[in-house]
Amino acid sequence: MLLERYVPVCDDPPVQLFTVQSAGPADRALLVIHGGPDWDHSYLREPLVRIADVRRMIWADLRGCGRSSTGLPAGAYTPDAAVADLIALLDALELAEVDVLGFSYGGMLAERLALAVPHQIRRLIIASSSIPPVPEDAYADWPEAAELQAAGHALWADDPEPSPALVRADAIAGIAANVWRPEARADYRDRLEAVHFTAEWSRSWVDGTLPPARPKDAERRLAALGLPILLLHGRQDMTFPARLAEQSAAAIPQAHAVVLDQAGHMAHVDQPDAWLDAVTAFLD
Repeated sequence: MLLERYVPVCDDPPVQLFTVQSAGPADRALLVIHGGPDWDHSYLREPLVRIADVRRMIWADLRGCGRSSTGLPAGAYTPDAAVADLIALLDALELAEVDVLGFSYGGMLAERLALAVPHQIRRLIIASSSIPPVPEDAYADWPEAAELQAAGHALWADDPEPSPALVRADAIAGIAANVWRPEARADYRDRLEAVHFTAEWSRSWVDGTLPPARPKDAERRLAALGLPILLLHGRQDMTFPARLAEQSAAAIPQAHAVVLDQAGHMAHVDQPDAWLDAVTAFLD
């Protein structure tokens, strides 16, 4: 059974996060941080919902996303503000320690969260994201990546006014780039139909005021924490190269990488069973 709840996390400006929680044990809680960021958490429910009876699953829509508070003042959409919300959420839920899974953009927020409150994080999963920056020539030897990404990039080429409809169109245009296996794309498209897209963060991105999400010197700082880290990736990821996950696993003694073949950026859609197996093996 999943419980939907709005949790107040900030007074100025007033912010409530829409959360979905399971009834699993509080001492085995897993906080899931979605990407986008103008998406919601729902595309990450499956396959994680399969472990909702043995873990306290917590999915939360970030501020400005999904069914959480929107219409906030200019400058309110920043990585620091999003992480502060998540810290306040953990406090409101009276969770002294949690495991954290951050996906894509959410992976970088998860890194920030771990650096901000390392005493509250047991284990960290960085899924379909990266710790070091993505080099500009990351896909220079893979022309197919640029070709498949071109449809989404074209939507933003003329600096259109960001809107939920445009963010949705971008997500749909990116299906072939993000899901490697053609037979998995119909399921992914169904997930996208259920997402509550917004455009709050996109407006800051378009006007150039969105601060970088990636923490500075993240690899060294995360290594210093001694925190167990799983870098969970798809071999055919066209957003964050899989080799960066392997690079970080080699650089951080407490980290290891699981790279799934025949899986793109949405590795949990391409290879749900293997992806969930990697999550549960790491957490257990």
